[in-house]
Amino acid sequence: MAGTLTKALIIAIPVVILLGASIAAVFAARTLPALLSLAGAACLAVTVLTHIAEGLRWFPQMRWGQPDSAGHYLDLASAVLGVALLGAAVVAKVGLRRYRLGNRLH
Repeated sequence: MAGTLTKALIIAIPVVILLGASIAAVFAARTLPALLSLAGAACLAVTVLTHIAEGLRWFPQMRWGQPDSAGHYLDLASAVLGVALLGAAVVAKVGLRRYRLGNRLH
């Protein structure tokens, strides 16, 4: 379990940076890409927190690290949703930029 905790703490660094940048982006401009990025970063933060809880053996009734457990599905769902939302944020930002550029040309 020490390896899980170490990996989670290492991965927590870029996730916290991403979360902070996403919060700053939402305060700067409340756009769809900024909100999607914030939601995705929050989901990845949940993933990191589940790994930290697994490494520290918090909530043993969730059977962290066991397949078919609540902790496993929480971790998996938050990771998949986080990556999907961050991808959607990138697509929305590119689409918004192209839309604004197209309006300037006409």
